Amino acid sequence: MKLLRFGEPGAEKPGMLDADGAIRDLSGVVADIAGDVLSDAGLARIAAIDPASLPKVGGNPRLGPCVAGTGKFICIGLNYSDHAAETGAKVPPEPIIFMKATSAIVGPNDDVAIPRGSEKTDWEVELGVVIGTHAKYVSEADALKHVAGYCVINDVSERAFQAERAGQWTKGKSCDTFGPTGPWLVTRDEIADPQALPMWLSVNGEKVQNGSTATMVYGVVHLVSYLSQFMSLQPGDIISTGTPPGVGLGMKPPRFLKAGDVMELGIAGLGQQKQRVIAD
Repeated sequence: MKLLRFGEPGAEKPGMLDADGAIRDLSGVVADIAGDVLSDAGLARIAAIDPASLPKVGGNPRLGPCVAGTGKFICIGLNYSDHAAETGAKVPPEPIIFMKATSAIVGPNDDVAIPRGSEKTDWEVELGVVIGTHAKYVSEADALKHVAGYCVINDVSERAFQAERAGQWTKGKSCDTFGPTGPWLVTRDEIADPQALPMWLSVNGEKVQNGSTATMVYGVVHLVSYLSQFMSLQPGDIISTGTPPGVGLGMKPPRFLKAGDVMELGIAGLGQQKQRVIAD
């Protein structure tokens, strides 16, 4: 299934895509795409519904973030060997973990705002993993049982805030609008292998990232298990799993976003995003 949320910011309704790509309103069935709805049992209840029996949503509504109630937005740094090489960094011996503030989360096609004082705002297409059930101390063998599904993430980053000022990476990752999420949550049964997904990102029509989840250093199964050893994972939590090469920081000379630019990005089977860049 492809689950989504549509409507104005803060007033999104739950929905799903039917076989023809039309949005069907799930608000008469579930309150939101969150909590227990993300469990295997909750998803099975939705899967049992005939989409044609649900109200069809007309027009072209705004799409919100595809999951609600996200308590943790956990990101993995330098998780693609070819991306680490382009930035001159070594592949880490264990996953690099940092957090992105949940206030950065926006819809997949919402504007991305360059924060005040920024000169190095960058792009990163990433595979998002959405947790469906509580996970703590889980084995790799059981890791995927706790995954509701997958989505596209643009881990927008301000490189000077991230790496050139004292402190942790979080402040360069958490600016408002720096977490476009969606367009939809694709349930894990539709993705046979999360480590075999082509992914891409273009800026103003020029493809700058063209990679695959196959080059991840630490795959989805390992990451879910690994993170659960340090913190419990809750329904709605998002793991953003790293980016392939082609970010602005790695270009020679480096290239960064400016107001008026347009980013388009996607992952095979998970849909596409499109954001206009504005000044905050």
